[in-house]
Amino acid sequence: MVKFSNISEAKISRAIVKEFSEMLSDYIESEVIIVGAGPSGLMAGKRLAESGVKTLLIEANNYLGGGFWMGGFFMNTVTFRDPSQRILKELGVPYKEPEPGLFTTDGPHACARLIAGCCDAGVKILNLVRFEDLVLRENNRVGGIVINWSAVGSLPKQVRCIDPIAIETKVVIDATGHDACVCRKLSNFGLLEMKGEGAMWVEKSEDAIVENTGEVHPGLLVSGMAVATVYGIPRMGPTFGAMLYSGIKAADEAARILASVNVGSSEDSRI
Repeated sequence: MVKFSNISEAKISRAIVKEFSEMLSDYIESEVIIVGAGPSGLMAGKRLAESGVKTLLIEANNYLGGGFWMGGFFMNTVTFRDPSQRILKELGVPYKEPEPGLFTTDGPHACARLIAGCCDAGVKILNLVRFEDLVLRENNRVGGIVINWSAVGSLPKQVRCIDPIAIETKVVIDATGHDACVCRKLSNFGLLEMKGEGAMWVEKSEDAIVENTGEVHPGLLVSGMAVATVYGIPRMGPTFGAMLYSGIKAADEAARILASVNVGSSEDSRI
């Protein structure tokens, strides 16, 4: 018979509060903040953290993975086009090849592997936390984001005016999918032109998503389906290879920016 340790409710609550508050305090300043924990955001976080970058991932929902969990039409099968199977192999996800160059796998399995890989790499995650605004620095460079609990939006109007908090970073990645929430806020300020997502065209979309992944404004990168919304690229539906490769490219671009920022800071300190 199992006998659990004699731990009181107060000790359990104290442990939760202590661990969470210490983590949040530490990550109020990060190197990279990723907004959106869909496949591109998770992939970017995994790659960055594996290279030692201090990375924070925020997600408005109480679950991670976005559409990666569900596939198309609420059917759990998700698809990938060649060469995306290479990443599935890396993640340890089993897959089938029903057509040459087309691969299928179980969405929850693939998503769970990616989430675990992201956590194992050292990414810290805040879910049920929504993006509200940007922190802008000299020359309108992005220097952080403003966040609040997602549940605040569902409160009655009389008590909804709960002040958010700001967290700082050197690079922000907008991985918020079709909504492109971070880029849209920049567009509202008149600092970015957004074309809006196009109609579905899988073969054109995936290549264009990866090709256009990158920096759209100083300090702000865009990845995944947010790329389509910014540049007017067609959508691709329930095929996810471009999401993973876009996340990898966004991580590599973020690392490049960090290297240049760190070099600049070192030179400034010697003056």
